[in-house]
Amino acid sequence: MSKKVAFVGLGVMGYPMAGHLAAAGHSVSVFNRTTAKAKQWADEHSGTACDTPREAAADAELVMVCVGNDNDLRSVVYGDDGILAGLKPGAVLVDHTTASAEVARELYSTCKEQGFEFIDAPVSGGQAGAENGVLAIMCGGEQPVFDQALPVLQAYGKNVALIGEPGAGQLTKMVNQICIAGLVQALAEGVNFAQAANLDIEKVMSVVGGGAAQSWQMVNRYETMAKDEFEFGFAVDWMRKDLSIVLDEARRNGASVPVTAMVDQYYADVQKMGGSRWDTSSLIARLKKFG
Repeated sequence: MSKKVAFVGLGVMGYPMAGHLAAAGHSVSVFNRTTAKAKQWADEHSGTACDTPREAAADAELVMVCVGNDNDLRSVVYGDDGILAGLKPGAVLVDHTTASAEVARELYSTCKEQGFEFIDAPVSGGQAGAENGVLAIMCGGEQPVFDQALPVLQAYGKNVALIGEPGAGQLTKMVNQICIAGLVQALAEGVNFAQAANLDIEKVMSVVGGGAAQSWQMVNRYETMAKDEFEFGFAVDWMRKDLSIVLDEARRNGASVPVTAMVDQYYADVQKMGGSRWDTSSLIARLKKFG
């Protein structure tokens, strides 16, 4: 069933995600801080480009947000021109930003107080997953609200799950980033070892990739890693932002994440090498430089 929806934040993830909403037949209004990008999206998808988040949210049944961090999120949600100023009673705010569990709980409470609904729903799958409409979406919130949002989220989500109470989606995304950080470092070491041993990397990965060591990172990143090409995915700056959220939460809940903390510092080295905008597989460049 077609819905009136809004999408705030048209970055590398939000732009194609909003496009899938339009392709699914929903009436979509968009806002982006760079107004030219919103107008470009509207022209491509027969949607409506709006001047403020409030305007985009007006009369929408669901409003999706996908911005950079906690501060960016608050800046588009609150204030006279923010999303909450435009929402109608009963509307659902769905936050796809990778943010803290703290801000998710804050927004849930604020929405409930003002007569709105809220789901924290960070995503995984990268730009390719967004473009192909096959993202994993991990949600925190109430079951009836999730059930209401699910048919819309399936426009770009292949695996959409309610994990638990508000904040559980963000905590699950932290688990995702913890696992990725360790995997990428291990893959970097494996590729570097194979090269140092003068092995044929294609033959090595064709065998190893068919066994227990196989991972999404291996399938999608070993070739570019081996070629020292790092322009194909999630930027180091954004990964460090995500890992800082993980480390803050770990200090709060007492979880031990020593490998994650180590890899975070390795990414700091990549930044110092000028690799802030390189993708996360650039850990191999740091390994080759510093050992």
